[in-house]
Amino acid sequence: MANNSPALTGNSQPQHQAAAAAAQQQQQCGGGGGGGATKPAVSGKQGNVLPLWGNEKTMNLNPMILTNILSSPYFKVQLYELKTYHEVVDEIYFKVTHVEPWEKGSRKTAGQTGMCGGVRGVGTGGIVSTAFCLLYKLFTLKLTRKQVMGLITHTDSPYIRALGFMYIRYTQPPTDLWDWFESFLDDEEFFTC
Repeated sequence: MANNSPALTGNSQPQHQAAAAAAQQQQQCGGGGGGGATKPAVSGKQGNVLPLWGNEKTMNLNPMILTNILSSPYFKVQLYELKTYHEVVDEIYFKVTHVEPWEKGSRKTAGQTGMCGGVRGVGTGGIVSTAFCLLYKLFTLKLTRKQVMGLITHTDSPYIRALGFMYIRYTQPPTDLWDWFESFLDDEEFFTC
């Protein structure tokens, strides 16, 4: 999804620039993972605080998806009662069965062909998925770096890990994504999209 929000400024660390240049070179050369950092480089504020990139109210989500999340009874009632990171992780474990934005079979796309919005998944609404409701719930908790690392290295469910990676994708500066994802590129764990 496109994001026109500016990246965080004021981070002119040579290490950060070198990591961004290496990531860009890897993308241009089509290179895959290899040896590298096992932990993402710290950007913005140092320590456990994880600064957000982009729109701090919408999490950079597509407006239709966000509208459906905010009006979802699941989000407004059931997820409202969950107050801690661990409660949300448990909910992901028990409730998430795929990570698409819409529940299967809830959108009408009959007669649409080609690259119209409905085929790509954002043109017509449906019932927003449990996964995206929980992703936005994680966003409302303003996760720490340690909590995000706990999601992407979780061993109990590939969906917990998938939501961790999605959280990174939607909330972190594009220049930092390589640092987060590099050591996981050869991961072969299977899950249903």
